[in-house]
Amino acid sequence: QVQLVESGGGLVQAGGSLRLSCAASGRTFRNYAMAWFRQAPGKERELVAAISSGGSAYPADSVKGRFTISRDNAKNTLYLQMNSLKPEDTAVYYCAADRTLYSGTYYRTPSEYTYWGQGTQVTVSS
Repeated sequence: QVQLVESGGGLVQAGGSLRLSCAASGRTFRNYAMAWFRQAPGKERELVAAISSGGSAYPADSVKGRFTISRDNAKNTLYLQMNSLKPEDTAVYYCAADRTLYSGTYYRTPSEYTYWGQGTQVTVSS
C-alpha cells in the first residue's frame, strides 16, 4: 500500500514557475513507476510526465522543454518542475504510482496506475 500526498500548487502568472512535490509513504518507493497527470474542468485526465523506477523520464509533448519530472528515492518524493507556465496548464495535478518489476518501465495511461494522490490545484493567469 502506498499513500501519496501532493503539494506545491498555487496561482502563478503566465511565464512563471512552480515545483510540485509528491511525498510517498512506504519503504519500497524505489520499486514504483510514478507519474504526474492533470485534469482541467470538463476534460479527461491526461499524462503530464512519467518516470520509471530507474529514473527514465517521459514528458508529454505538450510540456516537453518546459516541465521536468524527477524523483528522489532516498526521500520517497516525486517532483515536477514547471517552467514557462501557460494558462492552458491550469488544472488539478495528480501524482500516481504503480509497482513495477522492471527499472526501465513507465506507464502512460491513468488505468495503469493503482495509487493516486488527492490532487493539487495549479492556476496560471494570463
